[in-house]
Amino acid sequence: MSNQSVIRITKELREIQRGSDLSLAVACRDVDVRHVRAMIVGPPDTPYEFGFFEFQVKFSRDYPTRAPSVTAITTDGGQVRFNPNIYAGGKVCLSILGTWRGEPGEEWSSAQGLESILISIQSLMSSNPYENEPGFEDAKSEHDKKQQAAYVAKIRHETLRVSVINRLEKYLGINGQPVAPYNSAREFEESSEVQFEPFMDFCKRRFLWYYESYCRSIDEELKKHKDKTAFSKMPFEGPGNDMVGAFQYTSLKKRLEVIYEKIMEETRTWEREGKVAVMRELSIANNLQRQFEQITEAYKKHGSVGLDLCLVEGNPFVWDLVLFGRPMTNLDGGMFRIRIHLSPQFPDVFPRVQMITPIFHHRVSPQGIICYEVTRREDLKTHLEAIMAAIEEENPAYDPRTLVNPEAAKLLWGKPEEKKMYNRKLRRSVQASLEY
Repeated sequence: MSNQSVIRITKELREIQRGSDLSLAVACRDVDVRHVRAMIVGPPDTPYEFGFFEFQVKFSRDYPTRAPSVTAITTDGGQVRFNPNIYAGGKVCLSILGTWRGEPGEEWSSAQGLESILISIQSLMSSNPYENEPGFEDAKSEHDKKQQAAYVAKIRHETLRVSVINRLEKYLGINGQPVAPYNSAREFEESSEVQFEPFMDFCKRRFLWYYESYCRSIDEELKKHKDKTAFSKMPFEGPGNDMVGAFQYTSLKKRLEVIYEKIMEETRTWEREGKVAVMRELSIANNLQRQFEQITEAYKKHGSVGLDLCLVEGNPFVWDLVLFGRPMTNLDGGMFRIRIHLSPQFPDVFPRVQMITPIFHHRVSPQGIICYEVTRREDLKTHLEAIMAAIEEENPAYDPRTLVNPEAAKLLWGKPEEKKMYNRKLRRSVQASLEY
């Protein structure tokens, strides 16, 4: 592979990793940028909502003159065809990849790149994927509409079962599955006999963000589909390239709850592991202690009175942040305690951040999980600033990927009277924070 090709791929990977799109992630082994793993989070308001869909991307020596090959990995071992254009065997049919005939101008060009490929795949995950099958684009009869609804229903079920629940159970070693312990390319290089799983932390964090949405989706679907009811077969599905099964939402709900508790249990183990790291004077413990001291000193120097920061029992792996609501804002007069757990694998593993003080807020889940993102993941001051910005933002731009409290989001971006209700509920939670 030419140096120019390697430079191009490396640049594209870096741009995606540093970008602001919360629904895309890419990773590769440091020794081979030609073989890339990509993760696409299913778009909101579709049957793929907040699912975790993984793809393998292989670049030839001719890239970018020639498009890379893309294979879907999230297929339940080749048993589930998630889209008319994403086969159970892993084939992805797209004109941009040269795997499907397209209109003039839709074919691959060197001006395109990995991000445009991933966005094109994501666009297949629409609210009505039935229309992606050639010949069914204009299906409008009552029979067609019933077929469309049936297709959407089974995709939503299998998105939860395969892309979310099966994946997280594997990561966490639930039901006797071996735990997949490797979060980063660096760790993988140290033990190349173990399968590379670069998206473990990515998916765990987002599972906590979207847990309420998963639960609500299951509760809604349970009203429509009785357990053990078989999926409907689509006219374009064939043996070995279909989606066969039955609804089992009651079981999925229980499995979902177990995953949530397992992740929270894992988070608590970081506190114990952190104490051991401190006793052994490991570099990660020294690093976190030093960052804490530098941050607190910086805030004191600038006379910040809007927050208070301390270590829980002197443990640099568990921080307590107390945020005081700024005057003339919706948080005015409030006092909010936020717990930050840090992993011994930081910064490869993001902090897990939970609001201990209850608050009604579109960026805080009903379980207290705060949705925020940073690019400088190794700098904890950047994390603190992002956490506070997420809580304090007054006029947020609409981004459904950050709306981890469905009820709050519905009110905030609803009718004027609904937005007033959001503000009232937020203010009530602010007033109650002083008594918590």
